[in-house]
Amino acid sequence: MDAENPLAETAREAGLIRQLLNPRCYDHPTESIRHLETQISHILLSGAFAYKIKKPLNLGFLDLSTLDKRLQACQEEVRLNRRLAPALYLGVAPIAGSPAHPHINGAGTPFEYAVKMRQFPPDATLDRLQAEGRLTSAQIEAIAPPLVRFHLDDCARTDARSPWGDPEQVWQPVAQNFVQISPLLTTPSDRRQLDALKQWSASEHARLTPLMAARKREGFIRECHGDLHLGNLAWVNDRLLVFDCLEFNPELRWIDIQSDIAFCIMDLIQRDHRDWAWLLLNRWLEKTGDYAGLALLRYYMVYRALVRAKIAGLRAGQTHGVACAAALTEAHTLLELATKLTRPWPVRLDITHGLSGSGKTTATQTLMQRPGAIRLRSDVERKRLAGLDALAQSRSGVGQNLYAADATRQTYTCLAQLAGGLLDAGWPVIVDA
Repeated sequence: MDAENPLAETAREAGLIRQLLNPRCYDHPTESIRHLETQISHILLSGAFAYKIKKPLNLGFLDLSTLDKRLQACQEEVRLNRRLAPALYLGVAPIAGSPAHPHINGAGTPFEYAVKMRQFPPDATLDRLQAEGRLTSAQIEAIAPPLVRFHLDDCARTDARSPWGDPEQVWQPVAQNFVQISPLLTTPSDRRQLDALKQWSASEHARLTPLMAARKREGFIRECHGDLHLGNLAWVNDRLLVFDCLEFNPELRWIDIQSDIAFCIMDLIQRDHRDWAWLLLNRWLEKTGDYAGLALLRYYMVYRALVRAKIAGLRAGQTHGVACAAALTEAHTLLELATKLTRPWPVRLDITHGLSGSGKTTATQTLMQRPGAIRLRSDVERKRLAGLDALAQSRSGVGQNLYAADATRQTYTCLAQLAGGLLDAGWPVIVDA
């Protein structure tokens, strides 16, 4: 590896990838191999299977510079992603032989490793669907249920002895991000904008420190996905597939569940789909009930936008000409987005009332998405107070059980408290009572 430029392709790495384009390097029949490249990986598509080989990089926030570290990262990738996509992640495949004559799953001492996955169509990812105008609101709504199950049931929780989730630890990757972005920017205006974002982030972190500490005590710091954007979601066989959890740095995945969902919300806003961002956020909130964590969401969305700006800046340094200019433009656009996300939304309170079945929920759907708001539904909170799922059938008659006078008073008290907290935190609110 070139010690002067960790991002440079080495002759060994480039030679290995060229050889792996030969179908004879594989232990299963295949006619042709397609090569894709990401910031940190090479992906080889063989038809039935995909092989993901990690680049020997050290970027500060990521260190894959030795074979042992790449093996550990491959093993972690399989472990983490089997929580969400067990049928997709098949295991770690050793690459034996030599870079000039490699053989996947061959005999002998491995000189490299790959994550072996079942292949799915590359154009099935949600970022591709969105770019091509094929993504639908129904697919956006379908994101929420598996993520809710994942965040509530499948993510391990940190304990009090762990550093993960301590306010000081939460700040470390945010601060590191600013250090890493600064040398990538090429204009004084972008640097000034970055300085303003750093000041805002530091001020918000100080203001939110008590809430961050409370979130850890209450169990909201969990081993999350860590890289939850549309490019890591796919629509395959009429169902959502969530893949490519962040494996290389535990501090970037042992995070608040609000930080995890913030990446997806920010990504939709970046793609000019604020309506879908509000739709997904509300669906996720209805199922998790995590309205108290919304005070942190803006902070985490700004952080996520800046992470994307950093990746775009790094990509600009690896490319030339049109590709470099496009990456720099993307980095600038993401700085602009981060700045916009620091500005509070107009706070308002809309309340509906009327008989059951009169169309209140349908009417508030439009308001919820445009101009956007957090919707609190009496039907959902009534069931939550009774320990039922938001979409469960209560089978309660008028004035009975869930709809008895005491239950109704508790429901409206809950709605008032939630609405007050959200308004205080700067969120527009719709109460669908």
